[in-house]
Amino acid sequence: MATGWAGDGAVQDQIDATIKDAIKRVRSQLPTGPGRTHCEECDAEIPEARRKAVPGVRLCVACQEARDQEQAGFSGYNRRGSKDSQLR
Repeated sequence: MATGWAGDGAVQDQIDATIKDAIKRVRSQLPTGPGRTHCEECDAEIPEARRKAVPGVRLCVACQEARDQEQAGFSGYNRRGSKDSQLR
């Protein structure tokens, strides 16, 4: 049961919208186009199995892992102003 001005499904709508935004952001970062045969950062050869598994691959496994760790610090933020974000 919702109270105040919020509709009955307001919390779930906010959760759904947050997930949809996250999926859109991640999909926009996926590589596109033909993959590379050598890593664009360290010039190591990218195995054929990786090129087949990841269309548009541009980095070797080691460089991709390093980039993923750098981006892991990004937690995003709640633009919709949930109660929890207002308490911080």
